[in-house]
Amino acid sequence: MRASTAPGATPHEVRAAWLLLSPGLAAITILFLVPIAAAFLLSLTDFDIYALGDLGNVRFIGLKNYATLLRDPLLWKAMRNTALFLFVGGPLTIGAALAAALLLNTRVTRLKGLFRTIFFAPYVTTLVAVAVVFRYLYHPRFGLIARFLDAVGLAPIDWLGDPRWAMPAIILLAVWKNFGYATILFVAGLQNIPESLYEAARIDGAGAWQLFRKITLPLLSPTFLFLGVMTTIGYFQFFAEPYVMTDGGKPLNSTLSVGLLMYKNGFRWWSMGYAASIAFVLFVVVLALTAVQFWIQKRQEA
Repeated sequence: MRASTAPGATPHEVRAAWLLLSPGLAAITILFLVPIAAAFLLSLTDFDIYALGDLGNVRFIGLKNYATLLRDPLLWKAMRNTALFLFVGGPLTIGAALAAALLLNTRVTRLKGLFRTIFFAPYVTTLVAVAVVFRYLYHPRFGLIARFLDAVGLAPIDWLGDPRWAMPAIILLAVWKNFGYATILFVAGLQNIPESLYEAARIDGAGAWQLFRKITLPLLSPTFLFLGVMTTIGYFQFFAEPYVMTDGGKPLNSTLSVGLLMYKNGFRWWSMGYAASIAFVLFVVVLALTAVQFWIQKRQEA
């Protein structure tokens, strides 16, 4: 105990510190750690709709749920869809946000506050309202996109009914809805970069691309790391977009995500133990991707 406390701390100060921390630690234990432990125990059982009426029907089956899950073709389909959503939608979101932030941060841009509000508004708009608008835009006969394609002589596309186009359509929605949040963070990061660094580089003959590559990008690395981690966590858990836009992963499971698969098993088919095992697989994958991002960041700093 003494080795883990600040140098010179008295026993009275240590007890006072634990007393002040105890409410927060108790809340974390009760509201976070206990549910995680309960969910993991649930994943080791065959808890289903019959167990809701009588807990005596619950059987401990060990890792059988995980073994069945790894052989489930729907899991791998959902993993591929989720990876596509993450590795295409994530870079597009961050790239669009960086471009918008660079434009907002220029001296010639007017009405910066208005544009920040416009960019940020989709992020705080409920997904149901956004889905209504985008379902109209994507309508193969009456949507604005279909009318534009017809005006230029191209055949209409069934964006949400064609397995080839359903996921790109959802990715476009997610990018439009989420890039405003990242834009605000990038603007804050750009404003924290001292102007003197740019002035000194210009005196040395650096061009716009060199300023961006040698000064802007390196000094924005903490923002990139934060957004990378948050985007990975958020996009790998995506659920609402296919649930609202494609009626639960249609067509032909082309928009089925891991989160949506977990929901279907737990609340549509009432296989709660199996759904809990999906949740822990998702947790392990997200944890691994987050650890890789921190490792890459540390290597770049070294």
